Formats: sequence, structure tokens, C-alpha cells
Amino acid sequence: MTTPPAPAPEAMTFGLSPHAAGLLTRLRRFIAERVMPADAEFLDEVSVGDRWELTPKQVEILEGLKKQARALGLWNLWHPEAGGLSTVEYAYMAEEMGKSHLAPEVCNCNAPDTGNMEVFHKYGTPAMKKAWLEPLMAGDIRSAYLMTEPQVASSDATNISLSCVKSGEEYVLNGEKWWATGAGDPRCSVYIVMVRTSHKGPRHEQHSMIVVPANAKGIEKLRPMEVYGHDDAPHGHFHVRFTDVRVPLEAMLLGEGRGFEIAQGRLGPGRIHHCMRAIGMAEKALELMCERSLERKAFGAPLAELGGNYDVIANGRMEIEQARLLCLKAAWMMDQGDARAAAPWISMIKVAGPEVALKVTDAAVQMHGAMGVSQDTPLARQWTHLRTLRLADGPDAVHRRQVARAELRQYRKPS
Repeated sequence: MTTPPAPAPEAMTFGLSPHAAGLLTRLRRFIAERVMPADAEFLDEVSVGDRWELTPKQVEILEGLKKQARALGLWNLWHPEAGGLSTVEYAYMAEEMGKSHLAPEVCNCNAPDTGNMEVFHKYGTPAMKKAWLEPLMAGDIRSAYLMTEPQVASSDATNISLSCVKSGEEYVLNGEKWWATGAGDPRCSVYIVMVRTSHKGPRHEQHSMIVVPANAKGIEKLRPMEVYGHDDAPHGHFHVRFTDVRVPLEAMLLGEGRGFEIAQGRLGPGRIHHCMRAIGMAEKALELMCERSLERKAFGAPLAELGGNYDVIANGRMEIEQARLLCLKAAWMMDQGDARAAAPWISMIKVAGPEVALKVTDAAVQMHGAMGVSQDTPLARQWTHLRTLRLADGPDAVHRRQVARAELRQYRKPS
């Protein structure tokens, strides 16, 4: 079989404009000097009183840092119009934010809100934008995206079954969702919900997305889902039941049967933003690992000089650099404006980014010994997040399938 010719090289640029370079310098300093020192203080407050309410101290920390971020021009950087950044440029910003627990929210660049804001921006009605997009962009409320269901294999999203039936001037919703990230936050005011509106026609035209106020009658928050025994309060990932929940017809996004169309517009940016932040987590883990390996001694030598630790550190650096370049290539593909062409690249980094970050984080945990699995470093919390990320927004196997299908398409003979 003749191998198809390699595509002509394209002029890819991964650099920063003077505007973006200035933002990155300010962001890096802001996170290192003001946000990261507040991470532990904020998390220590979770078990004070009701875990699902923000304490006065948490509110003070968050609102104070958000005010500073706005004053520094570090607000809504994810949004091309608000931040003035390309996807490539935003990748550097998201990497920095990934190093801190609070930084994404402090800069209003946190999941799942950025994805939901993207949906309202692209597909929302003027009324939706007024009611939900404006307060989300202002950081006044939070939101959740409800897709995964306990009764079906949600990695094949055509299985989604939460019922949405038209009744007069309303839609009636019945069913269950779980892993609704952010639904536990007391500020969560609105859900975007993937629903089934038909059992007929093409499989990818039987689902829709609908906007539901979080306080709508008939919504029951059954339980917070735990990630390796941790409930991630006060943010949470909730199991939610809908029983005869009624919303007006105007709550439907774009129209019945267009759920997958919206999903592609939402999940592409959301997936790559997760990967950008994962690179930052990997850098943070490598930093902690190197510091620990030089400070701690055993058997008469620094840990760095024992066993294969030079190799562990070197491999970590090389793998992070490779993952970053793949992330930037995927971001560059998105900037070209062809969503179909960018899709395989997003799938590639969705596998590679969390995988590399998890590997480096695990090595850092090992270097720290028992301390690495405790609350005394961010590594244990980071590990659980990254392990979950290999399932969120599509498990690794689904993304590898997409990459393989795109690769094989070049070699298939016309039928």
C-alpha cells in the first residue's frame, strides 16, 4: 500500500503578542504572590460549619481576590472578546491558573462555568443572556452542566435518557443525572441539561439542551458523589433527580434535536481548557518533586541521587514539554476556525495532557512518601482531580477511538 504524502508544513506560531505577554506576567505574579498563599486557608475552612455553605472567611478570600483580578485586567481571560486572547495565548494563562486551586475561579475562568457561558453566548436567547450570562460573566452566580446519567453508559451520549416532554406551553423533565459538577455550590443558580426529546429519527437528532433554574420545583439533590472518598465541598459533583420539573418552552436552547450540535460547540473549548490547566498541575508537581528531592536526605544522600530519581525527574520534564506542545498545536488548530479539523487534536491532548500530569503528580507523591498522600501538600487532591479528568468530558478510550478513526480515514479505499 502506498503511504499518502505528508501534508505541506503550515506556519504555526505559538508565541505571545505584547498584550498577551504583559497579561501573563501580571497573572503569574498575581497567582504566585496572592492566590496560591490563600489556597490552603480557603480549603481549611471547608469543614467549618456546613460543608455546603461558604464561610464568611471563604467569601472574604474569594471576593477579595476576584476584586484584585478585575483591577489587574485578569478577568474572563477565556473569552476572546473580554480577554483579547487567541486560544494559543489563553493556553499559557490557563496553565498558570492550573497551578492553584482558587486561581481559575478568582479570574472567572473556572469549569463548568466557562463552558456554560460559551453556550449562552453562542446559542442563548436575549432573555437567557440577561438572566444567566451577564451574572455569570460578572462572577455573581455559578452554574452546572448536567449530562451524565447513572442508568446508562454516558460515554456514548446517544444513550442519554432524561425525558423532556412538551406539555402545553411547558416542557416536563423526569429522570436522574449524576456527576453534576458545581451543583453543590450555594451560588449555583442555573443548570444546562442534556435531555431526550425524541426516540425517532437519526440518533444524533433525538437530544436537546434546556436551561433549568437550579431552584425549580421537583429538583432533588440526592447526594454528593465522592471522588476517592472526597466530596469536593463546597463545589461538589451531585446526583440529582428531576420529578415533573416544568420549564417554559423558551428554555430550550436552539431548538429540539440540536443537543449534539450545542455539545460540540461547548465541549471542544472545555476539553482543551482542562488540558491547559493540567499542564500547569504537572509543572507544579515537578516543582514540588524537585524541591523535595534536594531537601530530603536518606541513606546519606539527597533523594534526587537515590535509585532512578534522576530519570524520573528528567522524564517528567520531557513529557511535560511534549504535552505542552501538543496542547498548543490543538489550540492553534482551534484558532484556524475549522472545528472538524481541530477535533482529533483536541482528542489527542485530552488523552495525553491528563495522562502526563497524572504520571508526574504520582511521581511527586512517591518522592514525598506518606506526606504525598496527606493533606499537607496539594498533590493528593491534584491526583484525584487528574484521575477523574481521564473520565470527564469523555474517557480516554473514546478519544483514542476518535483519533484512530481520523487516522484511518486517510487510508480507507473509496467504496
